[in-house]
Amino acid sequence: MHGIHRTSKVVLGCVAFGIFWVLAVFPTVPFMPVGRTAGSLLGAMLMVLFRVISPEDAYAAIDLPIIGLLFGTMVVSIFLERADMFKYLGNLLSWKSRGSKDLLFRVCIVSAIASALFTNDTCCVVLTEFILKVARQNNLPPQPFLLALATSSNIGSAATPIGNPQNLVIAVESGISFGQFLLGVFPAMIVGVLTNAAILLCYFWKYLSVEKDQEGGQPAGPEVVADDEVTSHRFTPARMSHVSSLNPDDMDCISEPIIRSNSVRSTSANENLRSRSVNSEADIQLAIKSLRASSMSHEMVEVSTVTDRRDEGASSRKFTRTASQQRSVIIEDSPPSPASNGDKEKEDEVAEKRWRVFVWKTAVYLITLGMLIALLMGLNMSWTAITAALVLLALDFTDAQACLEKVSYSLLIFFCGMFITVDGFNKTGIPNTLWELVEPYSRIDSAKGVALLAVVILILSNVASNVPTVLLLGTRVAASAAAISHDSERKAWLILAWVSTVAGNLTLLGSAANLIVCEQARRAQFFGYNLSFWSHLRFGVPSTIVVTAIGLLIVTSY
Repeated sequence: MHGIHRTSKVVLGCVAFGIFWVLAVFPTVPFMPVGRTAGSLLGAMLMVLFRVISPEDAYAAIDLPIIGLLFGTMVVSIFLERADMFKYLGNLLSWKSRGSKDLLFRVCIVSAIASALFTNDTCCVVLTEFILKVARQNNLPPQPFLLALATSSNIGSAATPIGNPQNLVIAVESGISFGQFLLGVFPAMIVGVLTNAAILLCYFWKYLSVEKDQEGGQPAGPEVVADDEVTSHRFTPARMSHVSSLNPDDMDCISEPIIRSNSVRSTSANENLRSRSVNSEADIQLAIKSLRASSMSHEMVEVSTVTDRRDEGASSRKFTRTASQQRSVIIEDSPPSPASNGDKEKEDEVAEKRWRVFVWKTAVYLITLGMLIALLMGLNMSWTAITAALVLLALDFTDAQACLEKVSYSLLIFFCGMFITVDGFNKTGIPNTLWELVEPYSRIDSAKGVALLAVVILILSNVASNVPTVLLLGTRVAASAAAISHDSERKAWLILAWVSTVAGNLTLLGSAANLIVCEQARRAQFFGYNLSFWSHLRFGVPSTIVVTAIGLLIVTSY
């Protein structure tokens, strides 16, 4: 009887985990398109209903330090986005660029460093559309730059515990400090990013060597993006554009909507200024332009018509002047406007707001720097991130609801459900049985063992996703390495962090960052591009194998 109960528990646990896996890897399956978050909760609920895990054990399985660390880093990233940190990073990409190859190299370096500090998902959300615009401006193919962003963001995020969710799990479970983690993986990350950039350059050398336009140097038609449009691009990581993507062949029909949307924006500028606060340099510039435009339109009403009187005749003739001619008439003929003093007061008010924004941005950057220093000093990572988030919310002096609404609570709920589901699957005993078959051949005290362990992590990360892989293998790999030495245990955790992260570059479905880049590029307004599964796979397979191997040599020698 006990054997039957045990068998039913294993079968039902596998069913619950299988449902979770299908919905996590394929969130829009036809028979149940409920998404990853609902799939995670469904798997957790089934584990409790099938009595694979008790309700008390289910609550205990939720790792609150990881949830707290995720929440804190999300809030800090939201404030950094509001402080235009990512806009400055985007401008750095195109600043004094020396050509397509230089631009590709910059995308690799900037996205890797940004991902290590601000998570790879955030980096991909805020930089994808900007990179598309820069590529279109220079008449370059978007594919190599999108691949550079996705793959370099994954590689760069491996360097720190706050770079991606699986590293958060590893840092909390292993007890490795922020500094030790950084020293162990950062050299491999630098070499891996440079290697990935070299592979990209070799793979796309022909495409990047094509000259722009033989006659004018600038591409003609809608492919061109104005410089001011690129430099003033506002990033919004909390929301994605839901405008339908446009194929390159359809770009000829967008000029009229652009003009129409610009006119609508100009007529509603004053109303928008009254309804929202100025939070960035772009908003301040918009305010100044709107004030000047309103003043100019007020004066131009007084000289809307000009009469041409000849020989004191009674007839008058109306004619149209250009904008520059109308401005000259205003300057020469119209009396000083009494509204000029009011405009000056408004400009002084805008200057004061500019100063307040500067002070606020400086405070955000200093608090973020303090958080990083505290993490390097070895303070508790979860509470350090939460403290930094709460300080930023307090210093904002506004209702925190607008900021907190941008937090990805669906991701936090997904993690809670996943913790319960994976813990229930562990209780079935199947992961232990499978690991016992592999463990004797995958010890990290030999090159063959490291290679086999890397292959297992690589395959499992693409089959079951990287965070569940870390939850399933983490304690087992660490226990096997601890039998060798204490240093080997730390090394095993770092190997798991490196391989499970870089494994995301193997396929388009291997990492959430890849899917973000693909979806953001497809939905980008006026600059849509479809990064297909096979185009990613052709580059991802050789890049992942080479970068993983080189990084393992560095991590294991630490």
